[in-house]
Amino acid sequence: MSIRDVLSPFTAWKYLFRDPVTITDPLNERPGAARYRGFHQNDVQACIGCGTCETICQNAAIDMVPVEEILTESGDSGLRPRIDYGRCCWCALCVDICMTGSLTMSNEYKWVESDPDAFRFIPGVDKKHWDDAELGYRRPEGHRLTPARRVEMHELEPETRIGSFAEIVDGYSVADGLLEAERCVACGLCVATCPTHMSIPDYIAAVRDGDYERGLALLYETNPFSEVCGRVCTHKCETACAVQHEGEPVAIRWLKRHITDQVPYERYREIVGDPAPATGKRVAIIGAGPAGLTTAYDLARKGHEVVVHEERENPGGMPRYGIPEYRLPYDMIDRDVDLIRSLGVKIHCNSRVGTDVTMDQLQQEYDAVLLSIGLHLGRSTRIPGSEHQQVTKAVDLLRAITDGEEIEAPRQVVVIGGGNVAMDIARSMARLQKQQHGEVNLTVTALEDFAHFLADPEEVKECGEEGIEILDARGPQGIMLDENENLIGLKTWHVVSIFDEQGRFAPSYDESDEQIHQGDMVIEAIGQMTDVSLLSEELTEKLEWNRGRLAVDVDGRTSESWLWAAGDCVKGPDVVHAVADGHRAANSIDSYLKEKTV
Repeated sequence: MSIRDVLSPFTAWKYLFRDPVTITDPLNERPGAARYRGFHQNDVQACIGCGTCETICQNAAIDMVPVEEILTESGDSGLRPRIDYGRCCWCALCVDICMTGSLTMSNEYKWVESDPDAFRFIPGVDKKHWDDAELGYRRPEGHRLTPARRVEMHELEPETRIGSFAEIVDGYSVADGLLEAERCVACGLCVATCPTHMSIPDYIAAVRDGDYERGLALLYETNPFSEVCGRVCTHKCETACAVQHEGEPVAIRWLKRHITDQVPYERYREIVGDPAPATGKRVAIIGAGPAGLTTAYDLARKGHEVVVHEERENPGGMPRYGIPEYRLPYDMIDRDVDLIRSLGVKIHCNSRVGTDVTMDQLQQEYDAVLLSIGLHLGRSTRIPGSEHQQVTKAVDLLRAITDGEEIEAPRQVVVIGGGNVAMDIARSMARLQKQQHGEVNLTVTALEDFAHFLADPEEVKECGEEGIEILDARGPQGIMLDENENLIGLKTWHVVSIFDEQGRFAPSYDESDEQIHQGDMVIEAIGQMTDVSLLSEELTEKLEWNRGRLAVDVDGRTSESWLWAAGDCVKGPDVVHAVADGHRAANSIDSYLKEKTV
């Protein structure tokens, strides 16, 4: 026997003074490991009820249920996950997929109850003693099941696009469309936020499946202006996208456009299908914009005869006459309009109601009438000098550009306004300046500061890329003229606040911060209003109004039982809201016509 063998037993004495590795009270103290996957926790305030946890659970152990104190709002379904521990296998996929990181798992695994229903509960709502446990399973830092950044949309470079009105955006390739579609977790929060409640997760799934015709059918089921909205929709759905909590939201608008890009236009009509048999009912629509033509689309599909009167040379409404072609090519408007025509809708252009046909005639000859007359008149600042001939309205200039009129762009232009219309006219005039003078010299002055800008961020960004100067928090005070009454600029003061304590529009200024913005032309882009001159004085008096807009009930019906109204003249400027308005009016008119039949 060696000395090592003799001494070995005594080496165990060193463990006498160390903490034991066994548990002294195994019946009462048996904590799980630091990252043990025990019972669930949920921060119900951070949770948005997207349901991705329910979708990914292979054992159907999670149900999304309403919670009384949680309100449904944009980006939050109001639902919260309920876990059934009779089914849960503690795989933690629900934690890994959680978009907000609200769902976690404590390291608690002991729970004794006599009632089996107790093991089905809503974490964070049904209070448990492990709610505040700091240990347990959390999604590892940086671990994502979806890419954080959206697939980049290819655009023309600023120095290229400023020289023409060619469309800026190229659209996704099939490969890029598939990559972007795969970022969608099909939470459905976007559907509730979309004014037309488009089947967004379903048409994105169609992109993933490569079934573009199915995707197109889904688009035109709820939005007959999908070509248009695929380019210029305000895409508020993306603000509700669950993926934005991990990075950038899914490019829902671009995927809508991607579907329309992939399906040959010759297939559209067959995919949309034929209208129902004729009902013998006739409806007149005034205005061929998105609201009016959506109403026409729905009613024609239901078998009603629809006739549209449009004052201008071409249909399309404000999208054609208010949105520049570099954002929305007019042939894309024509595709949506022609599809509506193919269902039997008759569109009479250059037909002004009040001149070529009266409202009384329409009331007598048709079973129902819809007003969708848009906001084609610009508002004035009414500042001193605003009546000068070199002060003009943005909507008038945009319409002239659409009509192909010869427009001489001054060397220096000042635009008043901070919305999308202001950006559109600024960028349009910048293109004309570049073509006619070889350089851009244009300033935009906005009442709002950048943190509260009304224009889309991408519009503001692209303005800057194209050499347009944007000055925020500047309030117009007067048009500056020289001794010969020639316009030489705009005077502004710094804006201190826009609204008073009651929330009313009442701008206040710092008069000591005055600037003169040199220009040969000033363009007002501060809002629009409806041209109601087509209505007779008698009808104007009969109708109810709401701050200059037509007042309607929840179904779009005016105070006159035979007359409906929809779109910008009711809700304000927004294409997708106009489409939603058209659907609502069409449903109401259809119900009314069915009642008349009975």
